[in-house]
Amino acid sequence: MHQKVPAWFGPEAVGKGAAHSGNLANGLPVFLAAVRDLTRLELVTEAVRAALEEVAGISPHLLEELVDEGWGLRYGRPVRLGKNPTKPMTRILATGNDAVRLLEHLYRYGADRMSGPRVQALQQIMVQNYRRDAAGHLRWRTAEKEGGAGLPPSSRAIVSPYDTSARYARHGHIISWKGFAAHLTETCAADGPNVITDVATTAATTRDSQVLPGIHTRLSRRGLLPAEHLVDAGYTSLPHLEQAAREHQVTVSGPLKSNPTRQHRRGEGFARDDFHIDFERQQVTCPQGQVSAGWHGPYPTSSPTAAPLIVARFTKGQCRPCPARTQCTSTADNARTVGFPPRELRDLQLRVRAEQQTPEWKTRYAVRSGVESTVNEFAHGHGMRRCRYRGQGKAHVQHVLTAIAVNIERLSGLPPAVEAPTPRRSTAFQNYLDQREIPRLKSWRTLGS
Repeated sequence: MHQKVPAWFGPEAVGKGAAHSGNLANGLPVFLAAVRDLTRLELVTEAVRAALEEVAGISPHLLEELVDEGWGLRYGRPVRLGKNPTKPMTRILATGNDAVRLLEHLYRYGADRMSGPRVQALQQIMVQNYRRDAAGHLRWRTAEKEGGAGLPPSSRAIVSPYDTSARYARHGHIISWKGFAAHLTETCAADGPNVITDVATTAATTRDSQVLPGIHTRLSRRGLLPAEHLVDAGYTSLPHLEQAAREHQVTVSGPLKSNPTRQHRRGEGFARDDFHIDFERQQVTCPQGQVSAGWHGPYPTSSPTAAPLIVARFTKGQCRPCPARTQCTSTADNARTVGFPPRELRDLQLRVRAEQQTPEWKTRYAVRSGVESTVNEFAHGHGMRRCRYRGQGKAHVQHVLTAIAVNIERLSGLPPAVEAPTPRRSTAFQNYLDQREIPRLKSWRTLGS
C-alpha cells in the first residue's frame, strides 16, 4: 500500500548521504549491543556460566554429577578478569576443558539438551576460540593461522553469549564497537522539515554499499524513491550506482573512490587513467605507445560491492627497455598490468568523477552534510548509541520507533495551517432583509461612518 505523500515530501527526499531537490540523504550511526565488552577469555568463561545458568533453570538434575565446589567458585558470579588476568594460559585451558566437559555431559543425555540458545552459543564460541592439535589436546586459537586454524573473521566472531548477532567492527583508526549499525534515510527539502523515510539495521561489519539496493527497494515499495540520493563515500560502488539508475531511475551522488594504483596514490608515474583503453579492439596503449599483449576477463572480485575487472597485460620485453619504466613498474622484473571495469561501468566511472569536480555538483552535494545532525539527534537526543534490547531484530524495532519519534517531533514543529475564518451565519432578520433586497450594514465597524 503506497503512502500518501505530502506536497513537501516529494522530490526533496534524502537518504544515508543526502540528496538535493527531489532527493534523499543517508547517515550512519553505530550502536553498542546491550552486552558487556568482554575479552576473549572473559567471553569463554561467561559463555560457560551462561550455559550453566540455562541448564540449571531447565534441568537442574543434570548438573548433579558434574558441578562441584570448584565450578561454583569459577562460575558462581559474572566474570571480571580484565585484560591482564593472572596465569592467563592456565585459565584459558581450564575454562576450555570445563566447557568440553559440560558439552559432552549434556550430549550424553540427548541432543535435545544441546538445543538451548546459551548452550548453542557455547558450542560456537568454543569452535571459534579453541582448536585440537595433532595429539587431540585443546589449544587456544591465535591470530596466526597455526596449521590453518586462525581466528574467525569479525563478521562471524561471536562477542557475547547473550547476543550472538552482535559483531565487532572498527571504523578508521579510532572508532571501534560491538553491536550494530543503522542506516538512516531522510528527505532534504529546503522549505520543510526533513522526514526519515527508511531505517536499515545491519551487523556492524556490513559494508555500507551493500545496504543501498535494499534501501531503494523499500523506498520503491512505498512510492518514496527520490530523483537523487546523496550518500557518503561508503555507499558509492560502481555496480550499485549503475543498478540504482537502471532499476529505479535514481541518481546516486557521492564521492567515488579514487584510482587505487600505487602511481595514483603517490601522485607520480603513470596511473590507470594515463592508459588509453580500446574496448573494440580489446587492447590498451601505454603513454609510451606500447600496445598490451593480453586482455583477460572480466573477472569477479572478492568484494561483493566491487566492479568486475578486465586485466590488460604488457610483456617484460615491452617494459624492460622502456625509458619510462621506473614511472610505471616497481622493479625491473615486473611488467605492467592495468585493471579496469567493463565499458558501461568505465564510462559511468569517468562521467561521475568528472562531474564531481564541478562547482555545481559540490554545491548540490553539500546538502548531504545535514544528515549528520540527524545522526547526532539519534545518538544524543534519543540515547540510540546503546541498544536497549538484545538481538538484531529487536534492535531494529528500537531504531524504527526512534525514527518515528523523531518524525513526530519534527512534524509537530510545523506552523499551523492558516485557514480562512468561517463567516458568521446570517440571522433570521438579516435573511429577511436580504430576501427583500433591503440594504443593511455588513459590519458594525461601519455604523458610525
